[in-house]
Amino acid sequence: MQEAETIYQALIDAELSAVIGAGPHERTASRTNQRDGARPRTISTTAGDLELRIPKLHTGSFFPALLEGRRRVDRCLFAVVMEAYLHGTSTRKVDDLVKALGAVAHHTNPTQACRNPVTKSAAT
Repeated sequence: MQEAETIYQALIDAELSAVIGAGPHERTASRTNQRDGARPRTISTTAGDLELRIPKLHTGSFFPALLEGRRRVDRCLFAVVMEAYLHGTSTRKVDDLVKALGAVAHHTNPTQACRNPVTKSAAT
């Protein structure tokens, strides 16, 4: 699993270098931005969980294309949970649905993660 983390991280770092026009600690005339730390991100794969560092930029934002597909899946799953909550589906059924889809809830109750945003958007 360590090898997978290393490969993913190298691909993310290479993509960022291409986006900003310079590698880490490299000074070039083509540089368009600067690195500004990183945030941790756990990615679940069939091989296990990968602990990755998603680089931040001094100006603007960056999210690796390698992980963009997972981001869409997360949005879709969030939409399904919101829809179920709005229709009054029981928490247990939503939890079963989330588990069947292979997602791991970060909360004890998966609808709890969505309750505040749903309530706010439903009220407007």
